[in-house]
Amino acid sequence: MPLLGGVRPPIAALLCTLLAVAAFTALGLGTVHEQDVPQALRDAERQIAEDAADTVGTSINARATAVRRAAASDVPTGSSTPVALLRSLLPAGQPAGGGALLDPRTGRPLAASGETVPLTGVDVPALVRPGTANIAPRMAVSGRGEPRLLLFARVAVPAPGAKQDENHDQAGDLRGDQGAEERELLLVVSEKVAAPAVYGDGRTGQLADRNGKVLATAATTGTALAPRTDHRTLPAAAAKAANAGLSTGDFSGSVLGDGHKGLRRVMGWASVAAADGKDDTSGLGLTVLTARDVPPAKEGADPTWFALVAAGALMVITVLVTLVLWGSMQRPLLRLHLSAARLARGVGETPSDREELARPVPVAAFGEPGRAGRALESIRRQLLGETGPEPVRPVRRRPGVRALVLVCALVIAAWGIPLLFLLNRVPAAKAVPAAAVADQQARTESAADRVRRSLGRSCTDLAAAASTLSGAPRERAAEVLRRERADHPTFRSLYVLDRTGAVVLRVGKQPLRTLAHAPAGDGITQVNTSGPIPAIAAYAQIPTARKARNAKDAVQGVVVAEIGVNALNSLVERQGLGSVWLTDERHRVLAASVGFQAFQSLPHRGLTRLAARTEAAPGSAGSPVSAVLHAGAAPGEGPSVAAAAPLGQKGPVAGLGWRVVSAEPAAALKLAAYQLQARTMLAGLLALSVGVACLSWLHIVVVRPLRAVTGCAERLAGGDRRTVLYPVHHDECGSVTRSLELLRQALVERDRGGGRAYVAAVPAPSFQSGGTPQQ
Repeated sequence: MPLLGGVRPPIAALLCTLLAVAAFTALGLGTVHEQDVPQALRDAERQIAEDAADTVGTSINARATAVRRAAASDVPTGSSTPVALLRSLLPAGQPAGGGALLDPRTGRPLAASGETVPLTGVDVPALVRPGTANIAPRMAVSGRGEPRLLLFARVAVPAPGAKQDENHDQAGDLRGDQGAEERELLLVVSEKVAAPAVYGDGRTGQLADRNGKVLATAATTGTALAPRTDHRTLPAAAAKAANAGLSTGDFSGSVLGDGHKGLRRVMGWASVAAADGKDDTSGLGLTVLTARDVPPAKEGADPTWFALVAAGALMVITVLVTLVLWGSMQRPLLRLHLSAARLARGVGETPSDREELARPVPVAAFGEPGRAGRALESIRRQLLGETGPEPVRPVRRRPGVRALVLVCALVIAAWGIPLLFLLNRVPAAKAVPAAAVADQQARTESAADRVRRSLGRSCTDLAAAASTLSGAPRERAAEVLRRERADHPTFRSLYVLDRTGAVVLRVGKQPLRTLAHAPAGDGITQVNTSGPIPAIAAYAQIPTARKARNAKDAVQGVVVAEIGVNALNSLVERQGLGSVWLTDERHRVLAASVGFQAFQSLPHRGLTRLAARTEAAPGSAGSPVSAVLHAGAAPGEGPSVAAAAPLGQKGPVAGLGWRVVSAEPAAALKLAAYQLQARTMLAGLLALSVGVACLSWLHIVVVRPLRAVTGCAERLAGGDRRTVLYPVHHDECGSVTRSLELLRQALVERDRGGGRAYVAAVPAPSFQSGGTPQQ
């Protein structure tokens, strides 16, 4: 019967897998080399461009929404002329630009304000064709050759009953055909293209169109970028990559420039369009470019020699372990299997079979194979009638095959454990370049700016809604609040407080905690300082209308919008920034990109001390800081690159003392030192895993069955004829067990036959002259 499994497969698997680990060690560790510009810096520049592009896209979407909301509001009293209507519709706080009110049927302007709106090439009737809900913004060029962003919105104007001629209708007032309920006009707002907000010393940010033409440029403080020969080719290459990425799904990337005076320029690019292509920026073809000159990375030690030495040592260990297992376990077990099978054939009826008992059993010198061989030799002699049962008493304290397997595991562990825990370790302060720490700070500042802008827009929009509520009855006020909440998913609740602090009107969810007193002015406040969920609210005063001052049904007081913590969580969450927290003035967590408990402290004191360093002086807003910390965001995470930035020095959040704190594990950065460390640890882990797996396999299928078979053979040699032996596996141990069972049956049959021995089957010796026996 052929053998299945047995001792050979585990040893062969151990040999092949350890040699594969040695090859991985030589190739994987030997190919790690520090680049001139580490990949971590290129990735950081790409992510900084993504942050800036997100800010630009959010700003454009917010401006387009503001124009549409202004156009959808009720036409105020006294706006019977196009000029007055246009003046009332232009949203507040817009950049310097102009506005126009157009007749959608002919495209003729009815009124204009500010600079001339560039409408060259704009097909107005095609924009307002039926079936289009919102008209997407588009780019244009002013008469001075400057880029302009055009925002469109439909305006529904109630038409009186009197009929006027066409000329008077277009130039004088807004009256349309008699009997018409309303008339639709087109509002066009022209705004200057704002440069992207970038952070970090010596970094520039540019906004380019689909052809690579730079529309706006912004620069941070610090050393300005020196003129380069590739200052035109890099934006064009980035814009080309961004346009190609719209179809392939690659919306960001990085470009590496040539060296100049010992510096390399790293440029990141990111498309302003949303990934789903459904926002107002999708058709503009804008790309944000960020650039920074970085010094070349310091060359570290060449790991090639270490890789070759480590791989060679593992190959030597593999060969030695394989030879030891082959010589001490595989070969003796196979000989034991053949000897037992030969003895089993020797109990047959034919003389040729019985001749097998004449040859002694070879006995191994080590462990269980030696004990089993001695037991088989005793059984052979008993079958020949030479001796009776002889209990074999092996020395129990002598090491066996189990100790041999353990020693092999320790030898493999002696190679793998140092690689897993000791070798190729570099202190984080030396491994992380200063440019990577500065990039972490720049991205943290960008996250703080994103939170500040979002809260500022919430205050601005809430103030506009409060102006609409001035003198409005409750039904009208409730409708305004419902529309405001629908336009702002970040608002989980909207309510109005009277002068006593009582809630007189509410839409949305039940507030977590209302303000105890009606505050003065407009701004952002932290409602609670304890509890399961932070309560943050924006508030704005409702102006008192003269005509409704004494009206009992008019809504008065303060309108409050409670901002959901999930909205703040999404604002601070950014890919590649690690763990990010929004903290209050006492460094307690209000929102985070990871799981947190409300008002808990930062994970460790290093982050708390870093956040405290942003306080430059008592009462000041502070400045951003960054450092390499020895502890990460989670226990046992290792060193991290951390940064903290105050939320703002002006605006509604200036007096809150909030900060954004971030921590990225240093090992997550794509640096050669950490890549070498990771691959070294992987090689050690693979060697340990392979060694444990294969040796455990060997222990299960060989060592334990061999120890059991050895015990059975010794008991049988000692006179135990009553225990029936059942083979379990179709391998060497199972074959020996089957042979032992046949030998047991032969011994039982011999004992029943009155002591008949199998020695009669051996040919009698012949004698030469002189009495010398001869075989």
